[in-house]
Formats: sequence, C-alpha cells, structure tokens
Amino acid sequence: MPIQLLINIFIALLWMFLNDAWSILSLFTGYLVGLVVILSMRKFFPTRFYIITLFAIVKLFFVFSRELISSSVLVIRQVLRPKLNITPGIFTMKTELEGEWEITLLALLLSLTPGSVVLEVSPDNKTFYIHAMDIPASSNAVLQAKDSFEKAIREVTR
Repeated sequence: MPIQLLINIFIALLWMFLNDAWSILSLFTGYLVGLVVILSMRKFFPTRFYIITLFAIVKLFFVFSRELISSSVLVIRQVLRPKLNITPGIFTMKTELEGEWEITLLALLLSLTPGSVVLEVSPDNKTFYIHAMDIPASSNAVLQAKDSFEKAIREVTR
C-alpha cells in the first residue's frame, strides 16, 4: 500500500511539473491520472488497491466514533442516576483476530470506549480479560462493539 501511494504522489507531482501549472487543480488532476495508472497496473502489486484500504480505515474511524458515543451515553446514564447502582467486574471475551496488529488494535479500541478496560490478553492471543464498570450493561455493549470492531479491523488489515 505505501508504495502505491508514493507512486501516485510522484505521478501527481510529475503531472504538475510537466504541465507547468503550479496549482492545486493541476496537482489534483495529476493525482486522478495517477489513480487511473495504478488501477490499471494493480495486478503487478502484491497488495490490494490502496484506495480500498483507505476507505476501510475511514469506515473503522466511523465505527469507533459510533461505539464511543454509545458507550459514553451508557456511562453518563450510569453516573447521573441518583443512586449509583453498578456491579463492576471482570469478564472474558474470545476473539477471532489473529495478527499482533489486529489484537493490539482491538484491545486499544475496546479500552478507549468508556466503561471498559482491557486488563490482559491471554498468551495465545485469543482471549481478552476486560474490566467493565457495570457487568450486565457494559459487557453487552463491549461484546456488540467487539463484533463491529473485528469486522472493520479485518477489512483494514486483510
């Protein structure tokens, strides 16, 4: 993916220099020409077309934003109750992700959502030990977030 992006930027700059037009419009036109060139040569690259990966990264960002907002609302609802009625605890969660980057990214995304913290990952990288602020509510939210995060992470890394 990085080599495709560098080639595309090089083609865009080359287009701008050869047309002797030093403008954003010329650079953007060169970028689009570079996209067409790389798209036509994609069978020579070992990785998939980098625009697909960029869209997957943007999608992961929006999935994380949605989960962050929903879990924040859950935590705010718990905190603003007149009587704090929570049952904190630790639960386990299995994952289907395989690579070190995938496991690390999932652990970070789950820890960034309010109300839950990944305490430990098992040595076989298949089980997360997660502390939740309120076991019934937070654990269900974390398990739902895990499914959407895993799908989005697989789209980015594979």
